[in-house]
Amino acid sequence: MRASNEGLIVIDVQNDFCPGGALAVAGGDEIIPRINALMDGFAVKVLTQDWHPADHSSFAANHPGAAPFSLTQMPYGPQVLWPVHCVEGTDGAAFHKALRTNPADLVIRKGFRAAIDSYSAFFENDHKTPTGLEGYLRSRGVTDLTFTGLATDFCVAYSAIDAARLGFAVTVLEGACRAIDLNGSLAAALNDMRAAGVRLEA
Repeated sequence: MRASNEGLIVIDVQNDFCPGGALAVAGGDEIIPRINALMDGFAVKVLTQDWHPADHSSFAANHPGAAPFSLTQMPYGPQVLWPVHCVEGTDGAAFHKALRTNPADLVIRKGFRAAIDSYSAFFENDHKTPTGLEGYLRSRGVTDLTFTGLATDFCVAYSAIDAARLGFAVTVLEGACRAIDLNGSLAAALNDMRAAGVRLEA
C-alpha cells in the first residue's frame, strides 16, 4: 500500500472511448487490467466521467456544416468539435464493464455544462470554473497524484498539467493510458506535461 497522501486518478474509461465506441481510442480497453490492479495500492481513488448533454457545444453535430475534429472558436478559446459522445445516461457514457468501479472513493462528472467543454478533471476549458476535485483531494490530505486513463493527449494531459500547476506532485503512467493523437497532439501533450513538471513513467 502506498502512503496515505497518494491518490490515483482514472480518467474517462468509458464505453464511448473504448473500441466500438463513438470516439474510440485505439487500444483503450487494453489499459483496464493494469488500472484495476493499481487501485488496491492507493488510499484515495477517483474516477472521472465525461458527461455531456445532447446539445453540448463541443459536438460537431450541433454546428451545421461542421466536420468532426475540426476547430472552432469558443468564448474561452479554440475548441475541437467532436463526434457526439458520452451523452449523459447513455450506454456510451457508462464506465467500461471491465473497469473496477467499486473501489472508487469519488466519481467526478465533467462536461455537463452545455456551453463549455471540460477536458481537465480540475477545471472546465475556461481554466477558471472548478470541478471541486482539488478541494476534495486537499481535504483527504493528498499531495501526490498518479494519472491513468483516456486519452493521454487530451483529458489525461489537461488534468495532469492542472494538477501540477495546483502544486501536486504528478506522475502519468503512459502504459496505463492511450492517446487519440490528432494531428500530432500526443507529442505536443507529452512536451507540455514535461514542461509543467509532470513525471512520465511507463
